[in-house]
Amino acid sequence: MKTLVLVFHPDLIASRANRCLMEEMEKQTNVTVHRVYEAYPDEKINVEAEQRLLEKHDRIVLQFPFYWYSTPSLLKKWEDVVLAYGWAFGSNGDKLHGKELLVAVSTGASKENYSLDSYFKYTVPELLRPLQATSDMIGTRYLTPYVLYGVNQQSDEQLEQSAKDYVTYALNPKLEMLAVR
Repeated sequence: MKTLVLVFHPDLIASRANRCLMEEMEKQTNVTVHRVYEAYPDEKINVEAEQRLLEKHDRIVLQFPFYWYSTPSLLKKWEDVVLAYGWAFGSNGDKLHGKELLVAVSTGASKENYSLDSYFKYTVPELLRPLQATSDMIGTRYLTPYVLYGVNQQSDEQLEQSAKDYVTYALNPKLEMLAVR
């Protein structure tokens, strides 16, 4: 299985968590890591190059820090232009059908904050539903998201272990799809 990890972080140098996760993923075979903000500092996305990259892989991982219960802005822009009608969806838009989509997010807050009866009132998978709906529209299998909670509280050693756990999870060929309610 060939895996594409699209890293959407606007400042990887300053990032502890996403940089650590990405660097561990870069050590793996059959994995392509694509630093999207570095590739497009002007946010002028090469749509054809991105589409070719997606077509060459079986599993697509969207890795990003959770910003205001959502994605970084370049990921939204990337979706808007790369997942085009007639290519990713629509009557002839079947280029991603059957591929797997995994969302991998990091949060500053702990897991306890993401529940119905806690501070944020929602779980992370609930807040990621727009990406699941996008996956449905483009014909990918939406895998159960990987969430790294509480990155601000993790020691360097804990973060290194989390990166290893991330790789094990993201490259597991038997990941389950996230159930729809």
